[in-house]
Amino acid sequence: MGADFVVLSLVPMAIAVLAAMACALPGNFLLLRRQAMMGDMMAHSVLPGLILAFLLTGQVAGWAMFAGAGAAALVSALMVEAIVRLGRVDPGAAMGMTFTTMFAAGVLLLELTGASGVHIDVEHALYGNLESLIWLDASGWASVIDPAALRGLPPELGQLALVVALLALLMRVFWRVLVMASFDAGHAAVMGLPVALISLGVVAATAMASVAAFTAVGSILTIAMLICPPAAARLLTNRLGVQVWLSLLLAALSAILGYVLAGYGPFWLGMSASVSAAGMIAVVSGVMLGLAALFGPHRKAG
Repeated sequence: MGADFVVLSLVPMAIAVLAAMACALPGNFLLLRRQAMMGDMMAHSVLPGLILAFLLTGQVAGWAMFAGAGAAALVSALMVEAIVRLGRVDPGAAMGMTFTTMFAAGVLLLELTGASGVHIDVEHALYGNLESLIWLDASGWASVIDPAALRGLPPELGQLALVVALLALLMRVFWRVLVMASFDAGHAAVMGLPVALISLGVVAATAMASVAAFTAVGSILTIAMLICPPAAARLLTNRLGVQVWLSLLLAALSAILGYVLAGYGPFWLGMSASVSAAGMIAVVSGVMLGLAALFGPHRKAG
C-alpha cells in the first residue's frame, strides 16, 4: 500500500514540476523585458476559453480544453494590442483591463451556463485540480512499465511534457535573437532583427505555458511560477544562461517541496487536514524569492 501511495503521488508531483518548469522558461524573458504583467494576464484570461470548450465538448480535460484556453489567450493578446493602439494607453494598463474583463467573463459563463455544477468552478480556476490528477490505474512500481496502466495516465502529464520540450527546443534554437531583443530592442532593430515578431513569439510562448499549466494547477500557481523562480534566479546570478537553469531548478524544488508540505505539513503541525498543493507551491516559490532578495549576491543589481 505504501508503494502504491508513492506511485500515485508521483504523477501529480511530476505534473506540478512540469507546470512550474514550463512557466519558468518564458518567465525569464518576461522578467528581462519588464513584462511580468503578461503572465498575470494570460493566467486569468484563459477561463472563458475553458468554459466554452467544455460547453462544446462536454469534457473537462484533454486537448479540447487546451485548445479552448489557447483560443482565449490569443483573444486576450489581440485585445491588449487593440487597446494599446486604439486607446493609446500604457501596455500594463491594457493588460490589467484585459485580464480582469476576461476572467470576469469566465465567471459569468460559469454561473449562467451551469458549468459550475461540474468539476469547473472559480476555486478550480484559481487553484487547479492537482490533487485529483492521480494515476488510478497504478498498482505499484510495475505499472511504470505496464502499457495498459500507462494508458491511464492523466492527459495533463503528456501535454505539459510536450510543452516543456517544445519551449526548451524553441529557446535553444532562437537563443541568440531572444537575448539580443530582450536586452536591447533598439540595437536589435538596427541590426535588422524582427523585434516585433520576436516579441510576439515571447507572448505566444507565455500563452502556451500558461494554458498548459492553468488546466492542471490554476492561475495562482501559474502566475507564481512565471515570475518567482526567474526573479529568484536573477538575484543569484548575472549570467542569463545560468539564470535559466537556476530558474528551472528552483521551479522544480518549489513544486516538490510545496507538494510534500501541502500533504504532510499540516499533520506534522497536529492539524487534521491537508492544504491546497498549488497554493503551498506558490508559497514556497515566494519564500525562495524572498530569501534570494535578502541574501542573493546580485540583489542590488539593476
